[in-house]
Amino acid sequence: MVFYFKARPEAGDYTIFMGLDKYENEELIKYGFPEDIWFHVDKMSSAHVYVRMHKGQTIDDISEGLLEDCVQLVKANSIQGNKVNSVDVVYTPWSNLKKTASMDVGQVGFHNPKMVRTVKVEKRINEVVNRLNKTKVERKPDLRAEREAVNAAERAERKLQLREKKRKEEMERLEKERQAELRSYKGLMVAENMTSNKDIGSSNKSLQELEEDFM
Repeated sequence: MVFYFKARPEAGDYTIFMGLDKYENEELIKYGFPEDIWFHVDKMSSAHVYVRMHKGQTIDDISEGLLEDCVQLVKANSIQGNKVNSVDVVYTPWSNLKKTASMDVGQVGFHNPKMVRTVKVEKRINEVVNRLNKTKVERKPDLRAEREAVNAAERAERKLQLREKKRKEEMERLEKERQAELRSYKGLMVAENMTSNKDIGSSNKSLQELEEDFM
């Protein structure tokens, strides 16, 4: 089971989500999207909360309002963190999550600790948590199928872009050849390289001799 929430409207059209338990978290870790940003209460047990950014956006594009929604949700879904004030919440891109065979179910590390950011949450803001809970939707998604569908769409897009690139390159090549032929033709047609009928008539050479000179 995955729980989905809608971020505050003024932040934009963003979906925040989290797994029901550590086993669902394992699936979210495995089949995440490059646009996903992961949140967790630092040094405490808590839900794994994600926000899915828009295509092309990064962690730097998280607005202050969207960040508050995410950190309040993750604090509210930490048994220990929800009971105390002033907790740290860490967040990082999904691609920075590291999973090894020796780790417990739902446990993660980081490929690059420098990519992990920390924000201090002084207290629970019930207004924020209650608003988010009103948008809560429970689903049983096929995370693997969703990830594979996105992969297939991205591959198709890359193929389309490659075909378009090759088409443009071929058009450019043909245009260069056409321009080169035009320049060559213009060179042959300049006045100093041409012989008029008047020139032929005033010349002592025969037509055959003039043709041989031209060749």
